[in-house]
Order: sequence, then C-alpha cells, then structure tokens
Amino acid sequence: MVKPFASIAFIACVHLCTATSAVANITDPYPTRPIRLISPFAPGGGNDIISRSLGAAISKGLGQLIVVDNRPGANTIVAMEILARAMPDGYTLLTTSSSQATNATLYARLPYDSIKDFSPVSLVGVSPLVVAVNPALPIKTVGDLIAAAKARPGSIMYPSAGTGNSTHLGGALFAAMAEVNLTHVPYKGLGPGLLDLMAGRLHVVFSTAPSAIPHIKTGRLRGLAVTTAARSNLVPQLPTVAEAGIPGYEAGSWYGIIAPAGVPRAVIARLNREITGALATPEFREQLMAAGADPAANTPEQFAAYLKAEIVKWAKVIKLSGAKAESP
Repeated sequence: MVKPFASIAFIACVHLCTATSAVANITDPYPTRPIRLISPFAPGGGNDIISRSLGAAISKGLGQLIVVDNRPGANTIVAMEILARAMPDGYTLLTTSSSQATNATLYARLPYDSIKDFSPVSLVGVSPLVVAVNPALPIKTVGDLIAAAKARPGSIMYPSAGTGNSTHLGGALFAAMAEVNLTHVPYKGLGPGLLDLMAGRLHVVFSTAPSAIPHIKTGRLRGLAVTTAARSNLVPQLPTVAEAGIPGYEAGSWYGIIAPAGVPRAVIARLNREITGALATPEFREQLMAAGADPAANTPEQFAAYLKAEIVKWAKVIKLSGAKAESP
C-alpha cells in the first residue's frame, strides 16, 4: 500500500518534473526537431506557395525539415486559433497575411487577440494590387480615373473577390483618400468580375497582381498604377497610386511569419536571421515574385509595429465601407 504522504510526494514530483521538462525543451539548442509551418489556405494558392518556398529556403540553415501544414477555413481564423494555442517553443509557426489585420475589425468576435496572442518574426513579401481599367475607356491615368469619378459620382463600378477582401478594401481606401464615390460590386472570386470588366460592364479593378498582369500584357486591360508604397518589380513600368495622384496611399496584400506569444526572444531572432538570409538569395526572391510578391524583410520589432499600424489603418476603412463578416 502506498502511504498518503508518499503518494502526495509522488504527484508533486510528477508535476515538477513535467514543468522542468517543458522548460528544458524550450531552452535546448534550437531547433532539434522538424518545425511545423501552418498555411491558412488550401494548397496551390499564393500563401501555400510562399510557405513551401520559404520552408525549403530556411530548412538548410536551421538544420531541420520544415513541414507545411495547410489549415484553411474561416478566412484564416481556423489556422490562427491553432497557432494561438500552440506551445510557444518555436516549433509551430504560421505564414500570416493581411487578413490578420483586416479580420481584427471585420469580425465582431475572434477566438484570439490579433496582437497579444502572437509573436511577429518577419515580414516576407508585399503583393501589390494593380489598378486597371477597360482599355476602351478614355482613362489613361489615376488622375483621369479620379476626374471621371468626380464627374459622375457613383457611376464608376469596380469588382472584388468579396466584401472585406483586399480587392474591395483597396478600392474603398482609394475612394476615401481621393474623395470620390465608387460603386463596389462583390463577386465570389475575382475571376468573374474581371470578365465583366473586360466585357465593358464594369470600369476599374483593384486586382491582385497575378490576376491582372496577364491581361495587361495582352491588352485586355490597361494598367494605371500599383497600390504599394514603392513600385513593384512585377510591373516596374507602372507608377504607384501615391506617385500618380494620391500621396500616402498604400494597399495590397502582405505575407509574414508569426509564432505563438511567448516564444523565447533568442528563437525569434534565429528565425528572423534565417528568413532575412533566404530573402537575400536570388532563388527565393524569384519564387516570391512568381507568387506575385515583392521581397520585404524586417526585424521582429518592425513587423510588430507594421502589424499594429495595418490594423489601425484598415479599421478606419472597414468601418467607413460598412463591411462586416459573420463571426466564426
């Protein structure tokens, strides 16, 4: 028979040993086993391609396999909740996107805190939207577009891949900063909207780069500008919207790596160094551009500040547009 005091001592030892083991695992030389990199989207999309390319690029330096785990659903919320609940040991990461910033306002309730529950590691890439029009229109510049919108308020229509999508909010920000009234026409995916634009039923689009660039090259669309702060290597001939008439305008999508809150600073710093190194290689830069993104690295502190600023910026645009999403 086990004596009561011996039993209590045994239980206390189990708890203490378990806690000590967890601490030891976190403080062991990092990494000592494969790392899971969650992609919040289905295989084949831009986020998945970037996740796999980045995983391959940093695995050699880390000396461990990077396993991509696709967890699509609820506009990235499913994957984000998984990450928020993961052990903060650096062995579970996620390729986040601009949805992290917009979801903070689009949804009245989320199963995590968009800032407090995560540790930013590094920005990886910035993907511009391309402002393009039907070439039959006499609109050849951003200035022409603004003038046409002011001359006929509400008559200029633009499609999006859905309410709250970057292709919607990019247009909403444009309208707010240019002080014009554009009519938003949401679709279930941007493809049908682009077809209607090229058929002359719509007028302008704030399109993802991979969707617009092929049509610009064939002359079925006329590119006016890109929405990022700097010109894009994807379409270097196009000015930025800021250059073309709306100073301070910046929109589009971005990709970055985050970890659960509480990951040791040394682990975050190691991951940041590997990502920065990968972004300096021609091979990974080419893979990013093929996925429609310009390379963009920064420090964990800079990425944290960037994320906070994005949440504040898009909160204003979302509230102004009236966009809402049903809580998961």
